Amino acid sequence: MTSPITSLATTPLGAALPRAAAWSGNDTRLILAALAGIAAIVLLITKLRAHPFLALAIGSGTLGLGAGMAPQKLIDSFSAGLGSTVAGVGVLIALGAMLGKLLADSGGADEIVDGILRRTGDRALPWAMTLIAVLIGLPMFFEIGLVLLIPVILLVARRSSRPLLLIAVPALAGLSVLHGLVPPHPGPLVAIDTLKADLGLTLGLGLLVAIPTVIVAGPLFARFAARWVEPAPPERLGREQTPEPEDSRPEDGERRRPSFGVTVATIVLPVVLMLGRAVAEIVLPEGGAVRTALEVLGTPLIALLIAVIVAMFTLGRPAGLGRGGVSSTVADSLPPIAGILLIVGAGGGFKQTLVDSGVGKVIGEAAQGANVPVLVLGWLIAVGIRLATGSATVATISAAGIAAPLTAGLSPAHVALLVLAIGAGSLFFSHVNDAGFWLVKEYLGMSVGQTIRTWSIMETIVSVVAFCCVLLLGLVV
Repeated sequence: MTSPITSLATTPLGAALPRAAAWSGNDTRLILAALAGIAAIVLLITKLRAHPFLALAIGSGTLGLGAGMAPQKLIDSFSAGLGSTVAGVGVLIALGAMLGKLLADSGGADEIVDGILRRTGDRALPWAMTLIAVLIGLPMFFEIGLVLLIPVILLVARRSSRPLLLIAVPALAGLSVLHGLVPPHPGPLVAIDTLKADLGLTLGLGLLVAIPTVIVAGPLFARFAARWVEPAPPERLGREQTPEPEDSRPEDGERRRPSFGVTVATIVLPVVLMLGRAVAEIVLPEGGAVRTALEVLGTPLIALLIAVIVAMFTLGRPAGLGRGGVSSTVADSLPPIAGILLIVGAGGGFKQTLVDSGVGKVIGEAAQGANVPVLVLGWLIAVGIRLATGSATVATISAAGIAAPLTAGLSPAHVALLVLAIGAGSLFFSHVNDAGFWLVKEYLGMSVGQTIRTWSIMETIVSVVAFCCVLLLGLVV
């Protein structure tokens, strides 16, 4: 009788197919073309500091031409992949950016921070910072959440006289885990779209994985990080005040905040709607009015659209932004994500080039023939690309495209777990080629060595713990 681990490695995640030794000359050519395309992406990003969009576009061209695709077919494949990805994911990213901007500009983020800290003693501060990061990180991209939280981290550390990293690491862990595992962040959304995973199911499983991962990599690891490193934080520890646009100022001249409960309810609304759809599809009969309504409301586009509209009234108007202020906030949320949308779209083009050239099929057969579990393979591919490029988003997009042929025959739950395995791998050991590494280093006043001993190790713990949780869930779902 086979053990669960053996079963996981062979059926259905790694069913044996002909091994590499049986490859034809054309198969070998396709594999070499894929390696050349990935190498081009890595070199362009790491050596020439090219924008990831250009790197992915050039890497797709290298792959397609090396695989023998006609130039026009190559262009059509890349364009089709780019268009379908932006159509499926781009609007969701834009809506998520709007929600995050409304949270920040309305003062809702400040209310969450202050509300939690008012209820927290000194000993529980690391756990409070974790909760703050999770709530703020749900609708916000990592970089935006980091910029927003750093002044809070420094201020709390000063007022409490606790070691800086005891406060900072839990917040960083919360932001990082959500960035890699939980929609509507770009990486998970693209992986879900590429692998045709169920978003509600992936979201639910992602939250199950995120909770123990954040606990281990956040408050628990922070105790050790605070002993290993004592950084000299920057002099300016308070929030910087920036002038408000004239049309965003309240008519009575006073800035107000939405209440704590209303702010939290607004943030978690799209998550609740999407989880409601996943639960309805499991427990309610198909075709029923309640299930149909929950399925519509839980559609990612509808859920995020509802959340943005609700936020305009629950966050923007109570804060005194006015119609002009709300409109300005929504408009200002879009320019910063232009680069993200281009990267995501180019990743879709790279994925489609993999498929149309035949590389994806060959890679899938080779991986399965090697008897490597799909979850392990997805994680390892993402780890390799993450270490090479430094970008979690590029690692997720590329790994999802490579792993897409391996989803045939997998249950919806295991496809969702593959998304999470890839997301976990994309967070592995952030180092000097990652922009996040330098953001953390400069904001917290650490040296390169100190940043590696804290931030880089924390990211590695996040990746490994999340992957272990994924494997455990793979044994029971």
